[in-house]
Amino acid sequence: MQNAESQKVTERFFKALEVLKQEKVIRGLNTFCRIYNVNSRNLYQLKKDPSRDMLKLAWLSYLITDFNISAEWLLTGRGRILKK
Repeated sequence: MQNAESQKVTERFFKALEVLKQEKVIRGLNTFCRIYNVNSRNLYQLKKDPSRDMLKLAWLSYLITDFNISAEWLLTGRGRILKK
């Protein structure tokens, strides 16, 4: 089980994916899973229960490097979600 701070990072991870979906950068979770060879079942389980210790650091790095998501926002919640 993740601690409270880890759960917040997990929640921001899914918020970032939702923003990317709204901005039509990706179609949804399945697109992210397909691009990065992520087991979609695991991702949906984690979304349903953020307390599960299933978030992979690589998933965060994909958002940061490939989708311009702010590392500071993703890890701390401070600043803007998207880098300038």
